[in-house]
Amino acid sequence: STITWQRVLDTCDRHLREVTIGKGRNETIQPRGTVKGETPRTQHARETGFDITVASEIMAVLALAKDLPDLREKLGNMVVGYSNAGEPITADDLGCGGALTVLMKDALLPTLMQTVERTPVLVHAGPFANIAIGNSSIVADRLALKLVGEDGYVVTEAGFGADIGMEKFFNIKCRESGLKPKCAVIVATVRALKMHGGGPPVSAGKPLASEYTEENIPLVEAGCGNLVKHIQNAKKFGVEVVVAINQFKFDTAAEMEAVRTASLAAGAFDAVVSNHWAEGGKGAEALGRAVVAACEASKAENFRYLYDLELPIREKVEAISKEIYGADGVDFSELAEQQMAQYESSGFGNLPICIAKTQYSFSCDAKAKGVPTGFRIFVREIRSCVGAGFLYPICGDIMTIPGLPTRPGFYDVDIDVETGQVIGLF
Repeated sequence: STITWQRVLDTCDRHLREVTIGKGRNETIQPRGTVKGETPRTQHARETGFDITVASEIMAVLALAKDLPDLREKLGNMVVGYSNAGEPITADDLGCGGALTVLMKDALLPTLMQTVERTPVLVHAGPFANIAIGNSSIVADRLALKLVGEDGYVVTEAGFGADIGMEKFFNIKCRESGLKPKCAVIVATVRALKMHGGGPPVSAGKPLASEYTEENIPLVEAGCGNLVKHIQNAKKFGVEVVVAINQFKFDTAAEMEAVRTASLAAGAFDAVVSNHWAEGGKGAEALGRAVVAACEASKAENFRYLYDLELPIREKVEAISKEIYGADGVDFSELAEQQMAQYESSGFGNLPICIAKTQYSFSCDAKAKGVPTGFRIFVREIRSCVGAGFLYPICGDIMTIPGLPTRPGFYDVDIDVETGQVIGLF
């Protein structure tokens, strides 16, 4: 029970969330303090679980390491469990920090790719800001900044909604890198805002309801409250905000103008229609110019964090929950209370917070669209990612390894054995 490290894999399997290991007939140990041959050996079994790979602390270390020496230090500092006396045990204590770094040394190098128009793109580190850091790596950002020069611009992605990916980018990644961003680009679609305004559910593989394919300005305006909350959140960090209205074929000019009007009223520097889906780079030119103008208007000294690292763990979680999500407060399970006490006594209380929660709502209820009110955040456990440099509250019913849906997509996939053509994949 004192071992906190979990295994990872990149497969959706709900049955691996909680497992018992060490049940093999050779997985036995001689109880401490007993005499071999006199006391029977006992089964070396324990309860544990799996996470998806992107939720591994090693992935977070990769994203937040500044260079090879920093990677080595972070991997060695990862806490894998606690001694019977309650002292943290690290990878270096086990003697494996160096071997871990050898395995990861090439992974520290970002992958250079390109868009269809040959714009360089650095792809590095894991996504999933709902259950992980959800940001591209510091190494990739620094390399990109060096390549574009003092007068260039680098766009770095923070996954999922601004309430999770952006918040972690500012409060965790910027603290670690020392970089100060000048502009936050919030991407919005008319369809998503209609859903937040009360539109019917959208299910993969099913035809869209007419609300999403026909003009419905009242539905768009109702959903813009969600976008307004994201804009307000971004401005709390002292950066300029540009809204990218990501245009699709069913969107009308009046609907997009409603989004623009709401964005500017909420304090966005600009809100620009971007038609790159249809026109490529040409369709995003106006957005690019708006971002340049926002960066020129921004002052680095205005950038600020949401909370002070020296605050107690509880207050940092409450700051995010109240200021970013709009919660009335936070409830901690008995386990989470014990973990907070343990981390603070171990000297980990001054780490930033990386909350795992649903990406579908500001609350922990995935069905609560728009801007829900009158809710509380429930923290069921808090994991430590000491090597990566943050604490990791698990909120609501979010799972750190996904499961397949009731009707998995593989039912639709087959192959034409005559031609080799794959059927039903898209």
